Amino acid sequence: MKVSWISMILGLLAGVTIWVSCGNDDSEDSNIDDGETLTELPAAFGVFDSNNVSVMLTNDGREIIIETNGLPNHTSPYWSNTTAREMDGITTSAAAENHPLFVEPTVTSYDQMAPGNIDDFNGSFSLTVDAVPGLASSSTATSLGAVGISVSGSVIYNDQEGPNVPLDGAVGSLDYNGAHTGPQSYHYHLEPKAWSDDDDHLIGIIADGFFLYGRKCTSTGTYPTDLDESGGHISTTRYNTAEAYHYHIQNERYLNQYYILFPGDYQGTANAIR
Repeated sequence: MKVSWISMILGLLAGVTIWVSCGNDDSEDSNIDDGETLTELPAAFGVFDSNNVSVMLTNDGREIIIETNGLPNHTSPYWSNTTAREMDGITTSAAAENHPLFVEPTVTSYDQMAPGNIDDFNGSFSLTVDAVPGLASSSTATSLGAVGISVSGSVIYNDQEGPNVPLDGAVGSLDYNGAHTGPQSYHYHLEPKAWSDDDDHLIGIIADGFFLYGRKCTSTGTYPTDLDESGGHISTTRYNTAEAYHYHIQNERYLNQYYILFPGDYQGTANAIR
């Protein structure tokens, strides 16, 4: 009988030990971030110009790092050229020769163009986003400066030209891609006609990790009607057959003729573009 009681007590102690051990393991697991991971980059990143933009998935699959030299891969009157110009007392000197991607201004003019040429700037930028971004509990306003990185390599700005200064007064300085220079780089405000003109093409990635597409939706072939206040919705795109949240250029005319790239708030959690 004594042996039986001792066996029972030892058995109970072993059970308690096992339970405590499992409890400790669960506690340790609860401290691990359960964010979704990827094993390869989303197909949309294949559209980014590899000469200007590098994209890397971190080893743990949790984040994506996008780095760009800030240069566009298309023509513009803002590439260095042999014509000097002056704006607001700032002179942009003439170059010895025209850059290979330079074109004469069409929708703007030398008198209206902003100071500086594309190749005058050291516009390197880096953005780190979640590999699988999620919608935030509330939206966040964008700020001045870069709010996204485009597939061309140059950065995306919002609809402001300065602190509480709308874009209206600077529209005349924008080239045919809705872009101009300053203060840190060449950047886009409006629909970039070089690669997207009333279509569903990929524009770039916004700082909260969600992609920005042209005015039309791949899933319907026309303008989406279910966009939120930031121009976002959930549907398929040119690069994914599974539905996912993304932004669109909203099909709303600005000053009766333009389309602003991203006038809304971030719907995800934005990271700084440095």
